[in-house]
Amino acid sequence: MVTKDYFGLKDKVCVVTGGASGIGLATATLLAEVGAKVVMLDINEENGQQAAADLQSKDYKAEFFRCDVTKASDCIAVKDYFEKDHGSVDVLFNNAGVIRRKTVVDLEEADWDLVIDVSLKGIYLLSKYLIPLMAESGGGSIINTGSGWGIKGGDQAAAYCAAKAGVVNLTKAMAIDHGPQNIRVNCICPGDTDTPLLRDEAKQLNLKEDTFLVSSAKGRPLERLGTPRDIAKGVLFLASDLSAWVTGTDLIVDGGGLA
Repeated sequence: MVTKDYFGLKDKVCVVTGGASGIGLATATLLAEVGAKVVMLDINEENGQQAAADLQSKDYKAEFFRCDVTKASDCIAVKDYFEKDHGSVDVLFNNAGVIRRKTVVDLEEADWDLVIDVSLKGIYLLSKYLIPLMAESGGGSIINTGSGWGIKGGDQAAAYCAAKAGVVNLTKAMAIDHGPQNIRVNCICPGDTDTPLLRDEAKQLNLKEDTFLVSSAKGRPLERLGTPRDIAKGVLFLASDLSAWVTGTDLIVDGGGLA
């Protein structure tokens, strides 16, 4: 019989960055559904508070904490919060990210810095301060959001491709370093997924949103875009006891796009 604790996540403390929308929100919701205590981090305080309230209204264990993952001071505040109010962290989903659809020639330095800082530096900073808590409580699971474009290049997305390639290999380095502390570190690599971020890409490329979404689904064996919950299910696997002997890997969830 499958119960809420089938995944080994009941009452486990799970942190989700970029938790106010898209893949982050879908993952926070799914983790809460299987009994975890979810803390969503985001810079969008209004959406984050509403998302937490929505989950609480369904009797799920959910909280919101404002955090800009590019700032060490914010990440230290998160660490202090968990030390005081939770005592431990069992799962960390480093999911926050942004994209700028430009070549290196067209890309402004500020845009390069933003993409690298949110997608890559953010993983470094939050992991730096939360891994010691995870280790003290006996270990846990870290999942970093990469991308299919972290494995195979894409057009007009130089900073994003660089950041996500960094995430893929940073994941492997972290898995090697922290395996002895019983901390598993894996990377999930989504393909095009119907999120606010993907829809914003259409605007950046001056394309009609519907046309862009249709074109993004073409050529995949499963012939559709991913949904945030499709990706969340992959994160659930990597967070749970079902992947107890899985670390240092990248899980591609893209409807067969890279195939």
